Parts: sequence; C-alpha cells; structure tokens
Amino acid sequence: MQIPAGKKIYFISDFHLGVPDHERSLEREKKIVRWLNQIRSDAAIIYLMGDVFDYWFEYKHAVPKGYVRLLGKLAELSDSGIEIHYFTGNHDMWVFDYLPTEIGLTLHRDPIFQEYNNQKFYLGHGDGLGPGDHGYKFIKKLFANRIAQWLFARFHPNFGISLMRYFSKKSRIATGDDDANFLGEDKEWLIIHSKEVLQKEHFDYFIFGHRHLPLDLKIGSNSRYINLGEWINHFMYAEFDGTTVSLKKFEE
Repeated sequence: MQIPAGKKIYFISDFHLGVPDHERSLEREKKIVRWLNQIRSDAAIIYLMGDVFDYWFEYKHAVPKGYVRLLGKLAELSDSGIEIHYFTGNHDMWVFDYLPTEIGLTLHRDPIFQEYNNQKFYLGHGDGLGPGDHGYKFIKKLFANRIAQWLFARFHPNFGISLMRYFSKKSRIATGDDDANFLGEDKEWLIIHSKEVLQKEHFDYFIFGHRHLPLDLKIGSNSRYINLGEWINHFMYAEFDGTTVSLKKFEE
C-alpha cells in the first residue's frame, strides 16, 4: 500500500486509562485528545497498539463508564476517513465488538504484517511473544477462552467491573512500581522474538507496545525494533512519513 504524499501513519500505545485514579486518568485522556487533534490533518492511519484502557470488560449490553472524550474523538476521526486500528493488550483483551461497531475501527488480537511504501512492518501489542513469561501466557489463554468469558459475563456489571478495577489498581503501572529498565538485547523477550522472526522473514520495522520503556534499536543488518513506551510518564509515539519511522515525544 502506498501512503499518499503528505500523509503519515501514527503508532501509539499503553494509555492505561482508568489508573491511578479518575482525576489523573481524565487529565491524561485530555492530553491524548490534544495529540489526536494535532496529528489529524496529516494522519492517514492511526494504530492504537494496546492497553488503551487499564481494565475493560465488555458485556453484551454494558461497557465501563468514562472515556467519552477519547471515544468521541476516535469516532470523529474515523468518520472523517482516517483508518484506525486497535490491538488488544493484556489489560484490554476483553474488547469485543463495541468499539469496532461504534467507532468503525479494525480490531486485532494477534500481530499483523503490513507493507507501506515498499517497507515491511511487523506490528503487535507484544504480550505473550518471545521466550519466558509462561505464567502470563497461561493466564492469557484462560482469559481468551470463550467459556471463561461467558462465565465472567454472568457477574452483574456492578460487581464485574468493580472487581476488574480492584485488580487494576494493584498493577505495577498503577502503583508506580513499573519496571522500565532496559535488560539488554539478550534478555528482552520482544527483541529476542523479533530476531527469531528475522531468521525466517525480513521486516524493516518491528513496532510494539506492552514494554513501558521507549526503545529504538537496530537489529539484524537493516531492521529496527521500536517500542512505544507508555503514556503515564513518557508520552511517546512513532510516525511513519512514507520514508522512515521516527520515535517522538508529544510536545504541547
């Protein structure tokens, strides 16, 4: 696919809306909307790379309260013709058909491969990829199980959403105990995964969320691994201008 001249593709991840409290989450949501307003004039495609919400469970006739500024802005951008993609993450894997139906976005649960302007992109949230983290991989399979989802949906929303909010407040991103130290290429699971993929197929860019440390590293002979970081502290995003990808910080 060729991106029209003057247009760009944007990648952003890990807003974790809902934590650590309503006031600070709302402040962050407004900042995200300001960023969307800033890029709307030249955006062809926007990729939301997962963990937009720190907790989410979508009942058949109910969804968590809040986030109306972000959801309304995304719907407005989608209606204007901007293509929007949403990857589920480990915090919002129970997004189902509400956002695709109401906003018109495309939902992804697994990594995808795209080609823009003759450059190949490997895109995903990043959770459960690479070696290790077997405990989480088991939990992810459990949460992705349709029977488990059906059973959880039997809880009244007042209880179910409150339960999710309780566990969300125990997460490292909510408590401020998030470990965002670079472990080295030989210990970073997503870098290991990217290098394993490169042994089978070439990609120019590997772009992930999940890992809360912004990273832009050369891997292989001519590929780049990019992690977008989170929007609690870093406020980073990636921009493809048709020629190259740049990792940038949102400045107001």
